Amino acid sequence: MLQVEGLTCRFGTKTAVDQATFSVERGSFIGVIGRSGAGKSTLLRSINRLVEPTEGRVMFEGVDVTALKGNDLRRWRSRSAMIFQQFNLVGRLDVLTNVLMGRLSGVPTWRSLLQIWPDDDKAIAISALEHFDMMPMAAQRADHLSGGQQQRVAIARALVQEPDIILADEPIASLDPRNTRVVMDALLRINKHFGITVICNLHSLDLARTYCDRLLGMSAGKIVFDGAPAMLTDQIARELYDLEAGEVMGVSPEQGIEAPAAAAVGVAAA
Repeated sequence: MLQVEGLTCRFGTKTAVDQATFSVERGSFIGVIGRSGAGKSTLLRSINRLVEPTEGRVMFEGVDVTALKGNDLRRWRSRSAMIFQQFNLVGRLDVLTNVLMGRLSGVPTWRSLLQIWPDDDKAIAISALEHFDMMPMAAQRADHLSGGQQQRVAIARALVQEPDIILADEPIASLDPRNTRVVMDALLRINKHFGITVICNLHSLDLARTYCDRLLGMSAGKIVFDGAPAMLTDQIARELYDLEAGEVMGVSPEQGIEAPAAAAVGVAAA
């Protein structure tokens, strides 16, 4: 189980994550929702320790992740694989090599520099590409792929890390509707087929309700909603998204969205 306890991240006078507390059961598919700047990305990056928390702690199976250093921290980052909005692939390298980068934690530096990969690692990478129908692209440069194809490569790279958790930070933000579904289906397949926990930042409420078992709603760095998708009423969604509600819910500005904060906070406290 992943446990987040009083997690706070400050940057100068700005508090990006404010006393976030929640737990995640193994094998869950969690959607983190909220307007731009709510703290969603910082929350995921602090779990992975790409951002250092100011206060609080992250526990995983009894281990204090926030106290890890050196090799132990590198192992944790391998076990909590990140998927980014902008893919973070090495464009000049071929697809297979990009996926093999997910095996770096178990390969000596000289092997990775010379691109001498163990046969077992190659087999794992090929299997991951086949799982997402990307093996025909294995020899292509990553920067020759479409956005949806690049994100599937990034997901395959995360999968070969053999992680316990995948942290997906707005993985479909720059994709068209068709590729959005392809990428979300790929994450769902990882979750259901391999039992890997997925925590995914999403801007679209429709996608969050369709793919996720549970939703965490953030506002101004705080967790103000925690529950099943069916519990997220349109009223609560309007309170979460404020002026962005029309964008994520298909509501026209003429309908006049009100944004009192009390009801959303009440759901989190219930």
